[in-house]
Amino acid sequence: MNKDWKEATLFQALLPIIVLIGLLVLNIKFIDYFGGDALNGANQMALIFASAIASVIAVRLGRNWQHVRRFIVKSIGSAMPSMLILFLIGSLSGTWVISGIVPSLIYYGLHILNPTYFLVVSVIISAIISLATGSSWSTIATIGIALFGIGKALGIDEGLVAGAIISGAYFGDKISPLSDTTNLAPAMAGTDLFTHIYYMLYTTVPSLIITLIIFLIIGFNIESQASATNISEMITALESTFYISPVLFIVPIFLVFIIIKKMPPVPALFLGTIAGAIFAVIFQPQIIKEIANFNGNYALSSYIAVMKTMFGSISISTPNHFVSELLATKGMSGMLNTIWLILTAMVFSGVMESAGLLLTLANSIVKYAKSTGSLVASTIATSIFMNATASDQYISIVVPGRMYAKTYEKMGIKPEVLSRALEDGGTVTSVLVPWNTCGAVQSTVLGVPTLVYAPYTFFSIISPFMSILFAYLNIKIRRFTPEEREAIRIENEKNESNKD
Repeated sequence: MNKDWKEATLFQALLPIIVLIGLLVLNIKFIDYFGGDALNGANQMALIFASAIASVIAVRLGRNWQHVRRFIVKSIGSAMPSMLILFLIGSLSGTWVISGIVPSLIYYGLHILNPTYFLVVSVIISAIISLATGSSWSTIATIGIALFGIGKALGIDEGLVAGAIISGAYFGDKISPLSDTTNLAPAMAGTDLFTHIYYMLYTTVPSLIITLIIFLIIGFNIESQASATNISEMITALESTFYISPVLFIVPIFLVFIIIKKMPPVPALFLGTIAGAIFAVIFQPQIIKEIANFNGNYALSSYIAVMKTMFGSISISTPNHFVSELLATKGMSGMLNTIWLILTAMVFSGVMESAGLLLTLANSIVKYAKSTGSLVASTIATSIFMNATASDQYISIVVPGRMYAKTYEKMGIKPEVLSRALEDGGTVTSVLVPWNTCGAVQSTVLGVPTLVYAPYTFFSIISPFMSILFAYLNIKIRRFTPEEREAIRIENEKNESNKD
């Protein structure tokens, strides 16, 4: 640390947050004046103004603009993979619609599912796919879109449907050995992957069970707005517009397979997009001609239709107005507002980090960790706070993981307790913050504002409280034996002497 730099006070660290929250509240209050959607620019400007306040504080604390800019660039760079994935998700959702994959999933879903148990089934299906792939984003962007379409066709509130899909997807993401956050948390805490997963099951499984029970109760009391006649009309509209067949499911099965085989998300989603385009050309010639609106040969029509679908907005005419609306897609261009939000959120995060404001805020929480319960609660609170201020799921795991590791060790608590708290507080709550990369992406993919689905994302809400409850009741809190603590003490002394 530069000797000329000053340490931020708690008020200085809180001021940009206060400004941000104040502006976001104003945006919500006057949302009708922003076209009914604050994501179109109002929230982005709130983040920019808050970043400006944080920049002034950074300069007053001795940092120069070059230093602040380096952190901004670093922060944006860390979110670049997320933005690339988001662009590809836009293209993938488009080609999967025109290929008949999504319409077929909706078609068969309407035959099999009913509103009573639809929400529970959505949680389970999303959990299984996410567990297999290790990715909540891929799960929501593929099977999640289809489930959302089925739920809307059944007349279920879109917030409920999105909450069920996201709850299942983040359960699988949280405990899958293929998930990046599941690997990151034990690495930060200092334990191994499978010990971490095994120990996480104690809080994660009860959270999922409670989530399923809540959705089952809601299902038994739900009042569907779709009658049997409406559903029949939608099924007929899908049949008359698309070639419907289980053969089309080869593409999603292929995508799940290559993700399980650990192909990175960007090339996997790109291949899934291209496969969808190929199937559209083969199986949906009438859709290709309608979208292309071109009188030339079929090869050129296919090129035009696929390109339009991947980068822009398209709509497909069906005999049912609701089905036509349901199958409209926006391609990559539909993701631009979300990319804008992520960029401004990363600017805010970078400025806050450059001035040491995030560290000041985090350290103010650490001092309240006096007992096992308060230590776990402080860890989770810090992770949630990082999700809201740093706008990034990974930071919500990395920063608290580094901060609390020594504290857990001093209190004789094994690192798997820390890694579990990091996931219970960081991984699952990221999707509840509108300007966090996870919240922004899932809101865009499903077309539901974060604050609309957040109250129904029961798994993400319950998980932090379950972890805190276990800690305060001293349930499944693994501790070092006296012999292990002595061995750690000797090892630490040896490391210190080597440094000297």
